[in-house]
Amino acid sequence: MLHYTCKRILGALPVFFGITLFVFFLINMAPATIADAAGGGEASSAAVRAALEANLGLDKPLPLRYVLWLKALLQGDLGLSYRTGQPVVTMIAQRVVPSLILTGTGVAAAILLGIPLGVMAAWKPKSGWGKLAGGLTLLSFSAPGFFLCVLAIFLFSVVLGWLPAAGMYSAGGGGSVGDLLLHLILPAGVVCLSSLGNLVRQTASACGEVLGEDYIRTARAKGLPEWAVVWKHGFRTALLPVVTTILNHIPHIIGGSLIVERIFGWPGMGSLLFTSVSSRDYTVIMGLTVVIALTVLATGILMDLVYRLADPGVGWGGEAR
Repeated sequence: MLHYTCKRILGALPVFFGITLFVFFLINMAPATIADAAGGGEASSAAVRAALEANLGLDKPLPLRYVLWLKALLQGDLGLSYRTGQPVVTMIAQRVVPSLILTGTGVAAAILLGIPLGVMAAWKPKSGWGKLAGGLTLLSFSAPGFFLCVLAIFLFSVVLGWLPAAGMYSAGGGGSVGDLLLHLILPAGVVCLSSLGNLVRQTASACGEVLGEDYIRTARAKGLPEWAVVWKHGFRTALLPVVTTILNHIPHIIGGSLIVERIFGWPGMGSLLFTSVSSRDYTVIMGLTVVIALTVLATGILMDLVYRLADPGVGWGGEAR
């Protein structure tokens, strides 16, 4: 396992370096230069711009600047924000926990709802549970995330007035857990609903195939209770594709959460990314892109390891035993 893990990490390194190369050169091709974003606008004199470019290292050739930036990146230095002057690492670290709270809560709710609904949809497709699963799946696939955000704010904040529309805490809430949970319901609910459709469909598909197998009919013939046949025998066998679906869907969840954070004013990495783009804070944009890319790559490696741990028929060399 350790050998295979090291092999997968080494295999992901070229992808990571390719992403850093693409991000760095793409940022340097922006219409507004880094010097403009750092304060040397078009109105600045040539001497001021030259001094600013020398201070930022922009007077060096582009390949050399990439090597220096990559060297600092590998040492954990993402530079300073042009907008605030703070270290980019500090700014991102302050936003990681709110993003994890939102995304983690939404994914956990989707798992707790999606797996039982998927099993019920496979077990009793014509029941009320099966119809509910179908309706939620249709809504999840057909409604874009930003539309669900606007709809949730309109219904529960504007019309009913039950829940706050934005922020992580109330202005005078004192930062209590109850206040946090109240603000978390709507954005986490949107993340949950956006993820629910794929999870329900994959769970229902996996369980539907398993419930038609011969050993399931044998278990029923032995007189086992139906719930034991479905959950202990059927779902356990179908668990592997369900886990794979959850891990494989995490990058899409991260991308969707960025939009949710922006609309709901949630102080996570998504809000920071949108603010940085609008203010042309290029160092923060590059830092956030690298962090998100690392998260996606790590998720892919984790998914591969979980798949091999859960399926004894697949060896650590990648081939079937």
